[in-house]
Amino acid sequence: MRNLTLIIGTVYGLLSVILGAFGAHAFKKILSIERLESFETGVRYQMYAAFFLLIVGYILKFETGMEKWISLLMIFGTLFFSVSIYFLCFQDYWNVNLKFLGPITPIGGMLMILSWGLLIFYFFKRN
Repeated sequence: MRNLTLIIGTVYGLLSVILGAFGAHAFKKILSIERLESFETGVRYQMYAAFFLLIVGYILKFETGMEKWISLLMIFGTLFFSVSIYFLCFQDYWNVNLKFLGPITPIGGMLMILSWGLLIFYFFKRN
């Protein structure tokens, strides 16, 4: 689980830099300012998650279920949150209705919050 956490954290970081560069340059030409701001929010939170996963990947031993859930909740929360935002930003450009993804974004955000909360609980419990 540690290696998976570190690998996904690294992939999230890499993709954040790539998507951020596209957002700063190529996507400015095809997305509205509002959509571009949303896209940048997805990229920013994906990078936060990358740092989170890299840090917990080194701190946690992944011996307990709680330690595994801290990682899994952030991995899936970020996937749901950021990727749903990315697709929603491009729905007008692709001329498709992806509004069904709208509820996925806050679910992803809630999973990310739960991950942070579990990490806090883990630190309190450890001491």
